[in-house]
Amino acid sequence: MKLFIVVLILLIIQGLNIRHSVSQDDDIRSTTQKFASALQIINFAYVDSVNEPDLVEKAIIATLKELDPHSQYISKRELLRSNEPLEGEFEGVGISFQIYHDTILVIAPVPGGPSEKLGILAGDKIISINGENATGKSIDDNYVFNKLRGDKGTSVDLSIYRKGRNLPIIYKVFRDKIPINSIDAAFFASTGIGYIKLNRFSRTSMEEFRSSVEDLKKDGMTSLILDLRGNSGGYLDVAVDLTDEFIDQGNVVLYTEGISNPKRKYKSTFRGGFEKGKLVLLIDEGSASASEIVAGAVQDLDRGIIVGRRSFGKGLVQRPYYLPDSSMLRLTVARYYTPSGRCIQRPYTEGYDSYYDDLMKRLENGELSSEDKINFPDSLKYYTPNNRVVYGGGGIMPDVFVPLDSTKFTDLYVDLLSKGIFGDFVLEYLDRERKNLKKKFPDFAQFDTNYMIDDSILEDFFAFSGSKGVNKDIVEKEFTDRLIRYQLKALIARNLFEFKSYFQIMTQIDDGFLKALDVIKNGTYFTGLNVN
Repeated sequence: MKLFIVVLILLIIQGLNIRHSVSQDDDIRSTTQKFASALQIINFAYVDSVNEPDLVEKAIIATLKELDPHSQYISKRELLRSNEPLEGEFEGVGISFQIYHDTILVIAPVPGGPSEKLGILAGDKIISINGENATGKSIDDNYVFNKLRGDKGTSVDLSIYRKGRNLPIIYKVFRDKIPINSIDAAFFASTGIGYIKLNRFSRTSMEEFRSSVEDLKKDGMTSLILDLRGNSGGYLDVAVDLTDEFIDQGNVVLYTEGISNPKRKYKSTFRGGFEKGKLVLLIDEGSASASEIVAGAVQDLDRGIIVGRRSFGKGLVQRPYYLPDSSMLRLTVARYYTPSGRCIQRPYTEGYDSYYDDLMKRLENGELSSEDKINFPDSLKYYTPNNRVVYGGGGIMPDVFVPLDSTKFTDLYVDLLSKGIFGDFVLEYLDRERKNLKKKFPDFAQFDTNYMIDDSILEDFFAFSGSKGVNKDIVEKEFTDRLIRYQLKALIARNLFEFKSYFQIMTQIDDGFLKALDVIKNGTYFTGLNVN
């Protein structure tokens, strides 16, 4: 395998048409011949038969791990599905679903999609697809994707069980383009203060963002909280475009550079939907890459306040290269730098596994609980135009630190989440109560104000969790009581109303969100920043 690794590093570089000297070309030619000879010998003389394509794929994957943690091989089979979230759409029937008791349960039809137009409802159960039974232990997510996704204009026959009807309902659904939204929620956090939750930087992100900002501004938004927590990134050019929404024309918001990629500067343009007004960005250890581009520029150019915890620390740029069989390499070709010159890529010299264990290390050393546990050497110190100190060397350090909510890491809460107890209980609860709840609370505002998870519902929940093998610990139950009640209420709201309803409820006990709100309302944080 080491032979393959060494050879394929050179083989890949040759295939990418990177410029080399004559002597380097000779070395690559010799090594390529060596690799081909090795494969011929293995095929001719090895004791067992070998799967050569599989062997080469594994060698490529191992090779890329030797380079950096973010260079990636994607097979032809995996490529289409991996691109869907970034392209912002797929073709199918337009439902979100969950496998529940070996049955496909509709969580919600996609607004404006073919299923919604035909009247398919949340809570419906798909019992057959094209006349074939669609229930049982063999039913999983891949089965649903394979059966319900397909080319636009093609049809699929669904037989649906709906509570209250004696006979199944038969639908012929014509597949269409289904959007994958990159904005989870956009609403008012308080009077004049808008909140937008962005989950990825996809091809549709800017259209979604501009539309959300415009709607909020029409209703009086003067300040904005942009939530990038857990946003692992996406397209670099989309990150630059989003940054441009906040920054005056003519500023360098990012530059990239690599051995084979000359320095390239990205500057803000005349476009910008929110160049004035108080701006807070929420980040955490899950905010990476494109999220860090935006946060770094906003911080470096004194445009806003960064609230949360140190970001992931990915400052490497990948470019796609297609291989002859339509598989792809996403190869790191450059590093990116914030306007002040910071490269915020974390070190990865200790290896692939150590790199991805960093989150656990941060948790163990107390960094996620206390900013005092984070120490940056003076060599990584940079200054903004207004002489604020910022640091490079491993993620974006926020201006205002928010410790991790410890209630989310109790054994009880982790088990309830990981085993799907919350979702399963809510589905059973709504199966009984959906009609009554919709009648009693016709809109979200009434539900949010008047509905509560009382003690009887909570006890039913713990009886349910016990039946699934998750038994409450009295101390942990009391410690997580408030979080569990809000989680249940938020999931019920998401099923009854819009997807954003979940965030409208959970932000009410979200320390990061509440601190961002406090930062905006307390004007002293913005003294000397470019907000007017």
